[in-house]
Formats: sequence, structure tokens, C-alpha cells
Amino acid sequence: MAGVERVAHLMRQLATAACRCPAHSQAYSHTYNRVSAGEAHICERKTDYAFEMACSNIRFGAGVTREIGMDLQNMGAHNVCLMTDKTLSQLPPVAAVLDSLTKHGVKYKIYEDVRVEPTDKSFKAAIDFAKKGHFDVYVAVGGGSVIDTCKAANLYASHPEAEFLDFVNAPIGKGNPITATLKPLIAVPTTAGTGSETTGVAIFDFEDMKAKTGIANRALKPSLGMVDPLHTLHMPSRVAANSGFDVLCHALESFTALPYNLRSPCPPNPINRPAYQGSNPISDVWARHALMIVAKYLKRAVCDAGDVEARTSMHLASVFAGIGFGNAGVHLCHGMSYPIAGNVKTHRATGYNVEHPIVPHGLSVVLTSPAVFAFTGKMCPERHLEAAQILGTDVSNIKKDDAGRVLADTLRSFLYDLEVEDGLSAIGYTKEDIPSLVKGTIPQERVTKLSPRAHTEEDLTGLFAASMKLY
Repeated sequence: MAGVERVAHLMRQLATAACRCPAHSQAYSHTYNRVSAGEAHICERKTDYAFEMACSNIRFGAGVTREIGMDLQNMGAHNVCLMTDKTLSQLPPVAAVLDSLTKHGVKYKIYEDVRVEPTDKSFKAAIDFAKKGHFDVYVAVGGGSVIDTCKAANLYASHPEAEFLDFVNAPIGKGNPITATLKPLIAVPTTAGTGSETTGVAIFDFEDMKAKTGIANRALKPSLGMVDPLHTLHMPSRVAANSGFDVLCHALESFTALPYNLRSPCPPNPINRPAYQGSNPISDVWARHALMIVAKYLKRAVCDAGDVEARTSMHLASVFAGIGFGNAGVHLCHGMSYPIAGNVKTHRATGYNVEHPIVPHGLSVVLTSPAVFAFTGKMCPERHLEAAQILGTDVSNIKKDDAGRVLADTLRSFLYDLEVEDGLSAIGYTKEDIPSLVKGTIPQERVTKLSPRAHTEEDLTGLFAASMKLY
């Protein structure tokens, strides 16, 4: 009987005990009609208390592309949309996909008009193609531009009544939740940079604003990322460099982002929790490891296209960083990069076979990185010093107050060795352009609000000014 009484006593204690989890501070109740009160308390929190991990299924291996026809067969695909760009359509990665589709009798239509660094106009053209095609599966073969375009096409074909701005990130668009089920999408990345095969993000240039924005929702993430490192061997040296810089900044920014439990507001419903949630213990693991690979292999991958080990490792680093930032998010380097790319004047990047001026995404991101991390260093100095150490700097005798400067100097040295353009002035910008660059950064709050250090327009002006020259 003593045992029974002991159990009864414990049950009574549980029924009246206060739950100490961050989401609830009121008394726990065994009655179901109290659940709504707990939900109401969550809504009252100013900052979030949880984070969520989401990632595409990933298949990695040299030559793995030959399996894609079997995958589509296994999925029961009858009408496949294959998206790529005009340059890639003539290269081995697309040929490998087409060979596998043909071998396994998969019916498909090709869309090869994807724009490198897509715009709202090029997104809409791809969306129109998708709506008319009534496809049951999508395949994207290319870099981030192709994969992001295919994500958008799949999204709007699945929401045929939606207006274009319905899902675009606020405050530029409405940022509505995605409610319909999208069709399966298999992403076959051909660059080692964006990590788009892992994330629920699609980025484009909004031409009226002369700045990039995008759509961010877990529903966008591919069903499968088919990562075949053989596809990166065709990348010209500068494409490999700029793609690698995107990996570098994905890892650095997600590792130093505002912690998830300091991000506000706390979502009243899980459907409102953003894809970019702030740094968290799981994303940190991926960011650290991506940085280690970049430190060891990026220079080799840029210097020698035939270095299979280096190119393979960088493709894996892209995946690792993608999983990390796809859940933690990025901050000022990316937020500032969008108007840098969107306001491009005449710059034509080496290694890109396009007919329009272009600042490649990775380059637009990395050019501000020394200034940004010098600015953010004091908020989480241990992380800035750890990143500098991973990238090869001896930090054993460095004071915390110098963490930002040390990481900035580490990055300058790294970029100098890789012959990166000497700041924004080298790609056509002057100090007279700074107000428009600041103006284009302000709406990027989806990412800039994750900066560990709060910033003003004056701060942004200073960061752009400091990025005019690097060396």
C-alpha cells in the first residue's frame, strides 16, 4: 500500500507542478481544456524558444547522376520538367541526366532559358512554362540560379491562383505561408557554392528595386539533392572561387548569427516559424565543418580544376554549409550583397558565359565580409576567434576585443591569395553609390535582423564605405 500511496502522491505533485520549459510558466494541468492557455502563453513570449531542422534528402557520390532515371521510375513520374540554362545544356552534367532519363524511358520536357542570377521576370517565364506543362516531377540541373528558378516554378504551378508577390519575403512581398503540396523536385547541383539543393530558399533580382530578394519556406526544399562531384570539374577557376566564397560566408554568417532564442517575434503558430531561425547547436556543427573544408581545399579547388579531391571536398562543404545556413540563416554579408548584385553597372565577371553585366553572388557576398566581421566581432568574440583559427590564424594570444579585427584580417589575406578584386571600387562602385546600396539593404530584414549586432543606416553606410577597398 505504501507503494500505491507513493505513486498517488507523485501523480498529485505532477498535476499541480509548474512546467519549467521556456514555452510555459503556468501550472501544468492534466485536463485537455487548458491546452489553449499554454498556447496563449507561447504567443506572449517576445523571442522564440525552439528551432526546427529541415533539409532535403541528400545522395552524394561520383557518378551518382546515372541513378536519376531509376529514381523517377520509382516515383512513377510520367511528365518531368527538366530545368537548366543554355550553357549547361551543352555540358556533361545535363547529358548525364538525359542519358539516364532516356535509358529508363522517362518522358520529359526541357526548359533551358534559366537566367544566371535570375530576376523576377525570368522567374515568371519559368513559372509560365511550368503551369502550361502540368508536370508531376521537376528536375533542376545547374547552380543556384537553376535550382532556385525550378523551386519557384514548382511553387507557383502548385498555387496557380497566387499572385507573384504572395510568397515573396516581407516587407517586399506578402510572405504568405505555403499551403499546397508541391511536386517532387530533384536538384542536381553543378557548382560547389549555393547549397540550394539543401534549402527552402529561392533568390532573385527584383528589377524594380535593383536588389535581390526571395522566397523562403521549408516547403520549397528539394525532395532529393543528387550531389555528384564529377559535375564540378567543368567549373572555370573564377566560378570555383566565387562559388567557394558563398560557402565560406554561409558558414561564417550562420555560425555568428543571432542565437535562435534571441530572435523575435516568437511565432504564434509553428507555420510562422521562419526557415532562417538564428544560430543553433545543430547548425553550428555543419558550419564549423564546412569552414574546415574551405580552409583546407578552396585554394586547391580554384588553382587546379583537375584536383578531384579538392573539388569533391568543396562540393561536400557546400552541402554542409547549406544544411547549416538553411536553418540558422545568414546576416549582413548576404543582406548587403543583394543591392551589390542588383545595381551592377558594367562589370562582367571572368568565367561566366552570359550576355549581361554580372556580379556573381559569391563575389558580391565576400567583398563586404572583412568589414562585416570587424563590425560584429564584439558581440560573439569567441566565435569570431574560432573561425579565424579554423581559417589558419594563431589566436592564442589575441584579446577578445580584437576578435573582429583578427577575423577581418584573416579574410583579407585569404581573399588576396585567391586574387579577389580589390573591393567594391574594383567592380564599378564609387562612394556616390553608397546611398542606393544602403537603400537596397534596408528591406532585407529577413537576413539582416539575424546580425548579432544591431545596426543603423549610418552603420551600413560605414560598412559599404569600408568595403570599397580591401587591401
